[in-house]
Amino acid sequence: MIRISVDLMGGDHGPEVVVPGVAKALERHPEIRFLLFGLEETCKPVLAKYPALREASTFVACEVAVRMDDKPSQALRQGRYKSSMWRAIDAVKTGDADVCVSAGNTGALMAMSKFCLRTMANIERPAIAAIWPTLRGESIVLDVGATVGADAQLLIDFTMMGAAMARALFEVEKPTVGLLNIGVEEIKGQEEVKEAGRLIREAAMPSLEYYGFVEGDDLGKGTVDVVVTEGFVGNVALKTAEGTARQIAQYLRAAMSRTLMARIGYLFAKGAFDRLREKMDPGKVNGGVFLGLNGIVIKSHGGADIEGFAAAVDVGYDMARNGLKAKIEHDLNLYHKRRSAIALASDDVSSN
Repeated sequence: MIRISVDLMGGDHGPEVVVPGVAKALERHPEIRFLLFGLEETCKPVLAKYPALREASTFVACEVAVRMDDKPSQALRQGRYKSSMWRAIDAVKTGDADVCVSAGNTGALMAMSKFCLRTMANIERPAIAAIWPTLRGESIVLDVGATVGADAQLLIDFTMMGAAMARALFEVEKPTVGLLNIGVEEIKGQEEVKEAGRLIREAAMPSLEYYGFVEGDDLGKGTVDVVVTEGFVGNVALKTAEGTARQIAQYLRAAMSRTLMARIGYLFAKGAFDRLREKMDPGKVNGGVFLGLNGIVIKSHGGADIEGFAAAVDVGYDMARNGLKAKIEHDLNLYHKRRSAIALASDDVSSN
């Protein structure tokens, strides 16, 4: 049984989308038990429409809902200990839930998660990992917005966490990992990226296969299972990809309705276009994972529809079921042991 806590008040639409999204996820995973947090007068009427969800969940009334435009500091001051977001996160800390899911304000969710759960040992700063649709299926990209700027050690931390997530989500034994760079040649790029690549290669981790540097077009190709970068570049890449998908969809709609023959052709090719639209919809691949915390928190798109929020719950289910936190801790500990051994061997050679 997987226990998932949900902030019902998060997102652009609140309980009207979140509750049916949770109900849809329950249909796919009937063994889940939910802890639902929200304002009673807003949530109870919506919950009444889903008797199966009511049976599989416990509703906890809260005093405060964090607004989508609240600053992180404001959300912490006004919502600590009593908001639906805080209490959903705190359920993970107390062990009442295995994972928390929220579509709320990203900055507030990260601030509350860090304050409540704290970062893991050996982790300086957490990352947000996104699931990225590719020509080969899906890959993981991190960081997509939690940390702006990163030194070599932080990129290495992201590498270990991203590989652990790939093993939990894709259930692959040894995921391939690449560092996003301006070229694939070892001499190109910032010193921090080149240093991180060298140290990852030296560590020869058995839990991942280091591919080397990858470029921007490799994101869509699915060249590797995990793409590692710092938060500024990752967030720009994410927003660019989402905007491009919407742009192409708009072009297709305009082209298909321009003439009578185009509309007739669309009728014959409707199935193919529907599959294309499904692939290009950013909401269908939903659920950013906060990595590096002492607990699992999933961030859904604020504008996600019912299916999109259900997809975020699915991600949380997979992360909890496949032991994401334990995998990250194992890989980080192993990496630091290997780095210590390499440093010790290097000192011995120098002294001789």
